[in-house]
Amino acid sequence: MFNTSTGRRAARTFALTLALGLGATGAAYAKNPMVGGAPMYASKTIVENAVNSKDHTTLVAAVKAAGLVETLSGPGPFTVFAPTNAAFAKLPAGTVENLVQPQNKATLTKILTYHVVSGVYTAKDLMALAKKGGDQATLTTVQGEPLAVSVQGKKVLVTDVKGGTAVVTIPNVMQSNGVIHVVNAVLMP
Repeated sequence: MFNTSTGRRAARTFALTLALGLGATGAAYAKNPMVGGAPMYASKTIVENAVNSKDHTTLVAAVKAAGLVETLSGPGPFTVFAPTNAAFAKLPAGTVENLVQPQNKATLTKILTYHVVSGVYTAKDLMALAKKGGDQATLTTVQGEPLAVSVQGKKVLVTDVKGGTAVVTIPNVMQSNGVIHVVNAVLMP
């Protein structure tokens, strides 16, 4: 027979252990984490949530320019490393404006799909993969090239093939068709 108070206590203990074990990432398991001033709903798709984040207006504009809205609204599942507006601002002046031009759609698509991996990888999954791989794991992106994942303390780092590294600043933003990890840099294939 199931004892309700024992079950609730066990659930609270598990939640506390999970939060303590994940450190800063524990807060990311909140029901509707805030990203860019907007709640992210697990019942919505990657695109439906991203359009509401004031920190991802550049990414959303790029996704639209590349014609990837339908793809990222599809069933997936996808793991998306989503650069913020500040991450795009770190690129050389004029880069984003140039990339969203119709004649550069193929290049933009290559860059954006380099931020997407098939399947759902939570921060815990990424940390476990890195540990299993001797402190680093390799994921193949939808674009076709690899991303390296490593852990530094309690932070997940993602490194592109050119050696550029992005830190996951908000992990585990669960979506109906995958998960978003907000990153502080644009990854380049």
